[in-house]
Formats: sequence, C-alpha cells, structure tokens
Amino acid sequence: QVQLVESGGGLVQAGGSLRLSCAASGRTFNTYAMAWFRQAPGKEREFVAGFIYSSGTTTYGDSVKGRFTISRDAAKKTVYLQMNSLKPEDTATYYCAGRNPRTAQYDYWGQGTQVTVSS
Repeated sequence: QVQLVESGGGLVQAGGSLRLSCAASGRTFNTYAMAWFRQAPGKEREFVAGFIYSSGTTTYGDSVKGRFTISRDAAKKTVYLQMNSLKPEDTATYYCAGRNPRTAQYDYWGQGTQVTVSS
C-alpha cells in the first residue's frame, strides 16, 4: 500500500499563494503518477493537476491553468502543488492521489488539506 499525507493548506487572501505538499510512504513503487484533486462543499470532486513520473508530463484542469504548478521531488517522495493568484472559487479540500499501475486508477488517497481563499 501507498500512504499519502498532504500539508500546506490554510487561509489566504485572494491573489495570494500557497504551496501544498504530498508526502508518500510505503510501497511507493506501486504508483507511477500522482495528481491533485479538490472538492468544495456541495460540488463534485474536480481534477486539478497531474504528473506522470516516467515522462514528466503534467496536465492541469482548465480552471487552474497558468496559476497552479505541480512538481515532484523524487528523493523526498513528495509532490507539490504551487498555487498562485488564488481566487475565492479555489476554496476546497485538496487531495493528492496516486495511480495504481495494476488498475490505472487513482487508488491511493490522502486525507486532504483545506484551502480557504478570502475575498
């Protein structure tokens, strides 16, 4: 199993920045891609950003393109989400997820970290 722990959430004013971290432990070789999702109250979970280790390919949801950046520190087994120019609509619980190569699904999830952007 892969364990994921997010950190770095908090309260920030609109226009500000935050950096989220996702530390992986356990059988980390069991995942080959990581992603960030978010979910606001009353809304469906939304894909934010993804990173494929082998190719270094990154993808972003339309609502965060140009503002958020996903990156990875392989030595620290940590994935980051740099969030700039934050907007109130970015307020949500942010989750990191690891993709299981056997299922090609995001089977590994962290507990989430809250991001609140005030206007």
